[in-house]
Amino acid sequence: MFAIVKTGGKQYRVEPGLRLRVEKLEAEPGSEVTLPVLLLGGEKAAVGAPVVEGAKVVAEVLGHGKGKKVTISRFKAKVQYRRKKGHRQPYTEILIKEIQG
Repeated sequence: MFAIVKTGGKQYRVEPGLRLRVEKLEAEPGSEVTLPVLLLGGEKAAVGAPVVEGAKVVAEVLGHGKGKKVTISRFKAKVQYRRKKGHRQPYTEILIKEIQG
């Protein structure tokens, strides 16, 4: 059985036992979070409008972190204009425990 869930403006295909990095969630490590189910797949498929009624995905928060650094450079020729900036996107790592529905 698998499900399509939405969190942080993105959609993910999940199965029980899957470790996943999603946009940062306001939850403590070790706590459980529930994610809304957009589509439920397997033997009997169910499509939500917008979510599947009575279905949910339970996940455990493993920890928080920051992704790899992305460097942004700006350059304009002949005017000595150079800017360098970096960004590290925060994430939450979760473990999918079960799919109910």
